[in-house]
Amino acid sequence: MKQKKRDVQQGTLALMVLKTLQVLGPLHGYGIARRIAQISEELLSVNQGTLYPVLLRLEHEGAVSSEWGPSENNRRARFYRITRSGEKLLEAEKRDWEQTAAIIARFFEVNAEDLT
Repeated sequence: MKQKKRDVQQGTLALMVLKTLQVLGPLHGYGIARRIAQISEELLSVNQGTLYPVLLRLEHEGAVSSEWGPSENNRRARFYRITRSGEKLLEAEKRDWEQTAAIIARFFEVNAEDLT
């Protein structure tokens, strides 16, 4: 059975963008969206209308920088790269997600007798 593509959850897209840029280096918006889909094994779909506001916010916050350059098909595109500030933000976000996942995991493992 083929799984349905899901939209990226609110609040997770910035983390995925930063990690993608950290691993793969500078990419343009379409490239970022494609790589996120590829990394998720095509289970996540990134809407361009959702991606670009996140990129603008990350740039405004100093987590990414951008410059214009030619894309693979020789079109003018804006390429984004993670900054030192973005690396620090990514590390903090990763820790927060790991803590959140550990807390949620406890709820899935708890039984009634554990609470008596």
